[in-house]
Amino acid sequence: MSRIARRATAFAAAAFMSSAMLAIMSAGLASAADPILGNWKTELGDTAAIEQCGGGFCITLKNGKHAGQKIGAFEGQEGSYSGKITDPEANKTYNGTITVSGDTVTLKGCVMKVVCESQKWSRL
Repeated sequence: MSRIARRATAFAAAAFMSSAMLAIMSAGLASAADPILGNWKTELGDTAAIEQCGGGFCITLKNGKHAGQKIGAFEGQEGSYSGKITDPEANKTYNGTITVSGDTVTLKGCVMKVVCESQKWSRL
C-alpha cells in the first residue's frame, strides 16, 4: 500500500471513529438532557409522551380516547416546569406546573391560581 493510500485509510478510520464517538456522546446527552422527557402513565392508565418541541416540551397522548392529542406545552429545566395543560375531556386549558421527582411527575393545573387540581404520573 502506498504512503498516500495508508494516510487516506488512516484519515478515513479517524473520521469514522470521531463521528461514531460524537453519535454515542450525543445519544448519551439526549437521554440525560432533561428528566421530563419520556413516556408516562397517566392516572387514567393512558400513555403520555413528553418530548422536546420548540424551546420547551410538549405532552401528547399516545393511546386512549384522546390518542394523538397535544395536551400540554411547558418550559423549564432540571425538574421544574411551567406552561399550559389541557383537560382533553373538558377541552379546557389551564396554567400549570410540572415537577419531576425520580420516576414520578406531578402535574398541577389552576384556574386563576385559586382552584387547582393535581395528578401524579409514573414513568413507563
